Amino acid sequence: MNMDVSVTGVPRVVQWGVMVGVSGVFAAILNMLGLPAGFLLGPMLAAIIMAAMEGTVRVPRALFAVAQGVIGLMIAGVLKLSLLHEVVHDWPLFALGVMSVVGASTTLGVLMSRWRILPGTTAVWGTSPGAATAMVLMAEAFGADMRLVAVMQYVRVTCVTVVASVVARLWGVHGGHAPAVAWFAAVPVWPVVIEAVLIGVLVPLSVRLRVPAGPLLVSMVGGMVFQDTGLIDIVLPAPLLVVCYALVGWSIGLRFTRPILRVALRSLPQVVGAVLILIAVCGGFAACLGRYAHIDALTAYLATSPGGADSVAIIAASTHVNMAFVMAMQTLRFVVILVCGPPLARGVARWLEREPSPSHV
Repeated sequence: MNMDVSVTGVPRVVQWGVMVGVSGVFAAILNMLGLPAGFLLGPMLAAIIMAAMEGTVRVPRALFAVAQGVIGLMIAGVLKLSLLHEVVHDWPLFALGVMSVVGASTTLGVLMSRWRILPGTTAVWGTSPGAATAMVLMAEAFGADMRLVAVMQYVRVTCVTVVASVVARLWGVHGGHAPAVAWFAAVPVWPVVIEAVLIGVLVPLSVRLRVPAGPLLVSMVGGMVFQDTGLIDIVLPAPLLVVCYALVGWSIGLRFTRPILRVALRSLPQVVGAVLILIAVCGGFAACLGRYAHIDALTAYLATSPGGADSVAIIAASTHVNMAFVMAMQTLRFVVILVCGPPLARGVARWLEREPSPSHV
C-alpha cells in the first residue's frame, strides 16, 4: 500500500465509486476463500486504502447507527432461548469452558496492554474471543481505539477460521465455506415491517439516551424480546445485511490515518503471535473437554474455538458434531463478553494508570 498517494482533490463521487468497486472485488475474493465476514472485511480493507490515500469520503452517522441496529437484530435472531436448555443441562461444563477461554484471552490482552504493545485498553478489546463486530463497536464507546481493535479482531477472525477449517479437514471432513447469498429469496413482508419500526424507534432512542454502543445493543435486546415472546421471527433480507456490513466496514476503515496504519503494521507480528497463542491454549482446553467430559474432539474444539459464532457455525454445519453444544458454548461466551467487557476494560485502564511503564519495551 503506497501511503504517499493522495486523492484529496478527487471529487467525492469518484472516491465513492472507486471505494464501492474495490469493496465488491475484495468481498468477492474473501467469500470465494470461504471467509464468513467477507462482506464486512472487503469494504473495510477498501476503506483503509482510501483513508491511507487521504480520501475525504465519510459514512453519515445516521446510516452508521442504522447499520448497527440491523446487525443487532441479526444477532438477536441467533440468541434464542432454546439454547438455554443445553446450558442448564451441563452448566458446570459450560461455565468452565467459557471462563477458561475468556480468562486466557483477557490475560493475553492485559499482558499486551501492560507491555504497551498497543495503547490503552485496545488489546483487551482486541483479544476478546468472539463477536468481532460487536466488540469493535463497543470498544469505541468505552475509550479504546476502534481502528486498532478492528485490526486485532479481524486478524483473529481470519486466523481462527483458517485454523478451524484445517482442523476440520484433518478430522476427515470438508471445512465450511461461506454460504452463497440468497439475493432474491422471498422475505415475509410483516416481519420486515416490524423490524423497520423497531429500528426506527430503538436506534434514535439509544442515541438519545447515550447508551454505549446503543444502536447495536438496544436493537439486539429489543429484537430478542420480540422474538422470544412470539411477536416476530427475525428475517432480514440478504441485500440489507450486505449493505449494513459494508457501511460498518467503511465506517471503521475510513477512520484510519497514516500514523495509525504505521502503528498497526508495526504491531502486526505481535498481534498474529497473540492470536496463535490463544488458538493453541483453547485447543488445550478442548483436549481437556474431550478427555474428561467425553465429548468428541471436533465438537470440543469448535465449542472452545476463539472465533465468532458465525464462522464456527458455518464450519460446524458441514461436520458431524453436536451443533447445539457448539452454538450454546459460543453464544454463552458472547453474552459473558458483552456483560463483562466494559467493566473489565475500565479496570485494566485504571490498573495501567497506576503501573509504571516496563523498561524493557
